[in-house]
Amino acid sequence: MRLNSSLAVIAFAFIACSEKKDTYNKPNQLPPIVDVMIAEKRGLTSELELNGSILSNEFVELMPETNGRLVYLNVPEGKVVQAGTVIARINDADLQAQLKKTQVQLEIAELTEQRLAKLLAVNGVNQADYDMALNQVNSLKADLDITQALIDKTVIKAPFTGRVGLRQVSNGAYVTTSTVIATMQETSQLKVDFNVPEEYSEYLKIGTVVDVVVDKRGTGDNERVTARIIAIEPQVDISSRNIVVRAMLSKTDASPGSFAKVYLKLGEMRKSIQIPTNSIIPEAKSKKVIRVKSGKAESVAIETGVRQSSMVEVLSGIDEGDTIVVSGVLFARPGRAVEIREIKSPQALMEAASN
Repeated sequence: MRLNSSLAVIAFAFIACSEKKDTYNKPNQLPPIVDVMIAEKRGLTSELELNGSILSNEFVELMPETNGRLVYLNVPEGKVVQAGTVIARINDADLQAQLKKTQVQLEIAELTEQRLAKLLAVNGVNQADYDMALNQVNSLKADLDITQALIDKTVIKAPFTGRVGLRQVSNGAYVTTSTVIATMQETSQLKVDFNVPEEYSEYLKIGTVVDVVVDKRGTGDNERVTARIIAIEPQVDISSRNIVVRAMLSKTDASPGSFAKVYLKLGEMRKSIQIPTNSIIPEAKSKKVIRVKSGKAESVAIETGVRQSSMVEVLSGIDEGDTIVVSGVLFARPGRAVEIREIKSPQALMEAASN
């Protein structure tokens, strides 16, 4: 009886292990559920949407050229001042005293030089004595220029006609060459800086007109204006592979520093396959998408073209009629089956991305 019980226990354990092994080896996971789109050629807009920033035509931080205590401060916050207006003065009493001292020494040296010049004309003094007197005059004149230059550095003037910002210091404060007294900018003409991927450098030319969408100051509404490219950074940014472009805006009420959307024209309208940006799997040297074929997922390398806010043009790797995974991309493993939940249209994908 005991022998039969032992055999029963062993048999039960063997069956349990066999069932566990079979369960482990059996693919019990359900295929991932994905949304797809059918690749088709659609009209591609001829504009490239880019991000930009509004800049004032001129901008400067008013900072002293020397250290010292402020004895005069004229910062009309938020108002326009003319070029050359004195904004601040630093105490220059010691320099003024040095200037007067040098002027007195120069007067004496000039009298001496004039007297020796008359004597030299009648051979009453040798040439060396006269040269020393003349050298003293020239040296004191140079000292006078140096002192005057130091005095000029104690005066901060408006470099151009523009609007002054908020005052950052008070009269009587001790300032250094790194102290910002106020900012100043000229806003009668505005510029916009924007970044363009290097693959679109062929469309960048001085004089090219771009469209810019900005916020109208005080209204919250968008305003579409034009801008003309005036400068292109010659070097591509190493980290982002973008080119910085600057354009001069037409008349607008936008505020400097505000965000702007820039639209660069890329030529005539053409038809091409476009897929959502979130369906692309970026890799070190390539880009891939998941294509569904015969109910199974497969990885396909693609080459992309024009990028818009939510869609990307595909130049190669995908043909019309291909089924591309647009949702659940990370769960679709190449070579394994997938379950399609919904076939979405490109228009529906664009509308969903914009909402």
